[in-house]
Amino acid sequence: MAKKSAIERNKKRERLTKSAANRRAKLKATLHNRELPPEERFKAAMDLNKIAKNASPVRLHNRCELTGRPKAFYRKFRISRIALRELASHGQIPGVVKSSW
Repeated sequence: MAKKSAIERNKKRERLTKSAANRRAKLKATLHNRELPPEERFKAAMDLNKIAKNASPVRLHNRCELTGRPKAFYRKFRISRIALRELASHGQIPGVVKSSW
């Protein structure tokens, strides 16, 4: 089980990312638009820097929904390999069977 503080920190980052997504997208579009004057683009860059660092989607880390484990994460199931194996061996994930050959 991961530390509760790490899990909560990541949840906070998810909320911040979601709330600032529209504003970030508008500022980035302004910043990359070459037809606008440089002063306007510079102001967009300064405004983008004022947004919290934790509102950036790059700072999010995929974590297991059940245990909070940050490594060995399967995106399809949104859980770690250990939790996946445990659930699959108990038959709680439909369509997943233990391989044998």
